[in-house]
Amino acid sequence: MPLGAFKAALMGTAGVSTGDVVLLSSQTASNSASLTFSSGITSTYGEYIFKFYVVGPATDQVSFTFGVNATDGADYNDSAITSTAFRAYHQESGDATALTYEADNDQAQGTAYQNLSYYLGNAADECVAGTLHLFNPSNTTYVKHFYSQLVVQDGSSDSTQQHTFRAGYINDTTAIDDIQFKMSSGNFDGTIKLWGVK
Repeated sequence: MPLGAFKAALMGTAGVSTGDVVLLSSQTASNSASLTFSSGITSTYGEYIFKFYVVGPATDQVSFTFGVNATDGADYNDSAITSTAFRAYHQESGDATALTYEADNDQAQGTAYQNLSYYLGNAADECVAGTLHLFNPSNTTYVKHFYSQLVVQDGSSDSTQQHTFRAGYINDTTAIDDIQFKMSSGNFDGTIKLWGVK
């Protein structure tokens, strides 16, 4: 199902034909350990966009993460990731605001799941929503770049709103055809949609 022009612009894909931005699949977690997209990531599209809608963990103060498999992988830790992480935040009380680099949430050729947000709360008014872009995952010559932006209501006692940013590359020249999302601990609810951009 192609996007309209306004929605395409909102997804950061302005300038492409509206018929070239296509919803490929949608999955909904219901107290699930993970959601895995193991089909649809092919050479058909040069960019894949994952959208996260009201993703809420069962466990308090956890991280929302992703891992990838190359076509020859099976356990989401074969491909090294180099990434950077920063966030803007504002406490509900107004006591603290900042834009900070987060050394604890980036990787330097790490094989762990990449953190997209952290300290996510499990109360009714605490969840995460946002976007992950993955570029040319089927390319067999170059590494695979990604970036994300998520908004988070965290589980801290001072109730902080965060805007988290991640960017980096997956250091694998084998095609990536499998991506999994999960919390650092426990299950979660929420919907993730996968879009392809030609």
